[in-house]
Amino acid sequence: MTTLIYTILTLCIIGVVAAVVLYFIAQKFKVEEDPRIDETEKMLPGANCGGCGFPGCRGLATALVESDDISALYCSVGGEECMGKIAQYLGKAAPKKEPQVATVRCGGSCEKRPKTNSYNGSSSCAIASALYAGETGCAYGCLGYGDCVEACAFDAIHINPETGLAEVDADKCTACGACVKACPKGIIELRKRWPKNRAIYVSCVSKDKGAVTMKACKAGCIGCRKCEKVCEFGAITVENNVAFIDSTKCRLCRKCVGECPTGAIRMIGLQPLVKKEEVKEEK
Repeated sequence: MTTLIYTILTLCIIGVVAAVVLYFIAQKFKVEEDPRIDETEKMLPGANCGGCGFPGCRGLATALVESDDISALYCSVGGEECMGKIAQYLGKAAPKKEPQVATVRCGGSCEKRPKTNSYNGSSSCAIASALYAGETGCAYGCLGYGDCVEACAFDAIHINPETGLAEVDADKCTACGACVKACPKGIIELRKRWPKNRAIYVSCVSKDKGAVTMKACKAGCIGCRKCEKVCEFGAITVENNVAFIDSTKCRLCRKCVGECPTGAIRMIGLQPLVKKEEVKEEK
């Protein structure tokens, strides 16, 4: 009985001594945290999507408080309104960034891009892309297994069962960039968000020569440069056999749309231009 009591007392003394030692160690090495970090984090949307470049909202809040210049820091989910409130609270200049939206640059639907083989592996774009080019003759197009869908925390992107392509719901998209990082083919990019979700872009990233592209996909860009020549704003460039429209230079004039022989330039929320010949015929 005496031995048991001594054992209990010894353990209690060791516990108390350890607690005291840990307390002094904690006091010596404790890090004072700016209380503004908590308040800043509360102002952020709490999505923890990583679109800002930090692992979560806490990381961004810390950076916003500790940085003298916050012009390079931005929460795409909260937008300018959120960043404006935070900047006002911290007494710093609010960062400005043009609204963006995720865009899938592939128009190779099942109809336009027929299958040449069948894939029976894991339903993952990353795995399928690492194993081979894909089920069609185009090695650049959307695989359609939905890695981007799983990566999106806002339910803004889905795979269309009819076309087999990923489609973005612009009203839900926050431009966090998660789907961009998830796509192993690199066909999803963040582009300027126009009013009423209007857009004009080249829905192809194939770098193959025109004849090869046409054989694999009837909606692919053949690099003919017709769109580049007709653009008055220098918004279109053709490199590596594929055209690219710079959304910051594009004025949505739509001239390029009618010039594209394959329909690779996609137009959303806009009506096609009426050619002068058609107007004369109507008269």
